[in-house]
Amino acid sequence: MFPEYRDLITRLKNKDHHFTRLFDKHNELDQKIWNMEEGTEVATQLEIEALKREKLHLKDELYAVLKKANGD
Repeated sequence: MFPEYRDLITRLKNKDHHFTRLFDKHNELDQKIWNMEEGTEVATQLEIEALKREKLHLKDELYAVLKKANGD
């Protein structure tokens, strides 16, 4: 996710608790969605789609933080 910001992500994860929390939550949702789609966790399609929307919202928030921290 956001390979162009790899170094900035590393720096923010070490000093910005809010960014770290968003980043970790995004990764947790990504894994949970993957597990649901693979059938290792039981879920309805509506539940999966709701989690995907939440994950996308987190990604948007992460991108906004990255752009601001990068001075974009």
